[in-house]
Amino acid sequence: MNIGIFYNPKQVRYDVALGLARRVEELGGQTLLFSSEEEIGGVDRLIVLGGDGTVLRAARRASALSIPLVGVNYGRLGFLTEFPREQTEDAAVFVMSDCALVRRSMLEVDLNGQKTYCLNELALLRNGTHVRDNRVVTISVKIDGSPAGNFTADGLIVATPTGSTAYSLSAGGSVMTPDCKTFLLTPVCAFSLGSRPIAYPDGCVLTFCLSNEPLALYGDGAFLGEASGEDVLIVKKAERSALFLTRDPREYFRRLTEKFN
Repeated sequence: MNIGIFYNPKQVRYDVALGLARRVEELGGQTLLFSSEEEIGGVDRLIVLGGDGTVLRAARRASALSIPLVGVNYGRLGFLTEFPREQTEDAAVFVMSDCALVRRSMLEVDLNGQKTYCLNELALLRNGTHVRDNRVVTISVKIDGSPAGNFTADGLIVATPTGSTAYSLSAGGSVMTPDCKTFLLTPVCAFSLGSRPIAYPDGCVLTFCLSNEPLALYGDGAFLGEASGEDVLIVKKAERSALFLTRDPREYFRRLTEKFN
């Protein structure tokens, strides 16, 4: 079995990744080491050494190649990882065994024909760099062509079940388990008492009517560009999925309470 090891050089030393590779090889596997997500490829499974941000970057690349991954936490929260750093070598034994697989839904974001993919969320936020006044924005949303409301707020988040425990949760959104067939629209600091998060079926297509004031778009925390009234923004469930290897799919709520209490 070919095992890839993707490590974040800002968090993980090269010798740590190399030691893990040697352990995998002792167990009969072959290894490739990657330090940037563009390098990922040509492997059957992937071990990710880093924090949640590292896992998100790896997952976007791995999802395009249908490579299952497992994370070892070298960051802070590590909600998307399966092992703490103290159990790094355990990840080698795990990845060489029969593992349960969890498919996590992703978003396809189409801005004027340019497509990107997100595992956690797409955030549309007021861009303070272009305006002198600190004011809210209004974003109109249609779900499958039907008006779903006008959101007057600092911004709007479209979250997957995976992303429901990230930015959306901080903005007051609900928690969804990874197997939920829903996405979530969550306003950021809504100006109206009537603006509340909306859960909708993940098979729906969202279209946005934006004001002439530019909004900054972020996918999984990475800047994607700006959008305003003349731009066409469409968001829907991606055909690809992020594949996560897990020790026990039933451990989700235990991990949730441990990480967020």
